[in-house]
Amino acid sequence: MNIGILILMIIGGGVGVLSSLYIALSFPAVIIWKIFRKIRHGYKLTY
Repeated sequence: MNIGILILMIIGGGVGVLSSLYIALSFPAVIIWKIFRKIRHGYKLTY
């Protein structure tokens, strides 16, 4: 296999994994943050 293609595959795979982890962790964090603000300050959950 070509070394350039191999490097692109590794970089692309790494970017895909990192973006998936970011989405998987940030979505529950936003929900928890909104519930915390609702309890603590009485803000609405939606706009």
